[in-house]
Amino acid sequence: MILVFRHFFYKNYVGLSLWPFIFLKNRSLKNDGVLINHEKIHLRQQQELLIIPFYILYLLEWTVRTILYLDSYKAYQNLSFEREAYLHEKNLDYLSSRKSFSFIKYLCR
Repeated sequence: MILVFRHFFYKNYVGLSLWPFIFLKNRSLKNDGVLINHEKIHLRQQQELLIIPFYILYLLEWTVRTILYLDSYKAYQNLSFEREAYLHEKNLDYLSSRKSFSFIKYLCR
């Protein structure tokens, strides 16, 4: 389910997945297939990690990377979950061939 909340987002962020919803900054983004695919990849990650552990791991990895990089945005860009989603967001068929726990291969890169 896709919901639109204009004032929910920080700076350049336009989409967010919180199981089972995709939140978007504005209605026109519903037509952005790449963004929707990116967020659907996150929904799949959340589902396979049974939702709550996903958020714990996401926050833990972000915290560790923020300390390593001393830059929270660079940490975000290098999260395993985000790397997988950004790398495959343009492949609209990715989820049909994606193997479970594929984000793991992006942990140490």
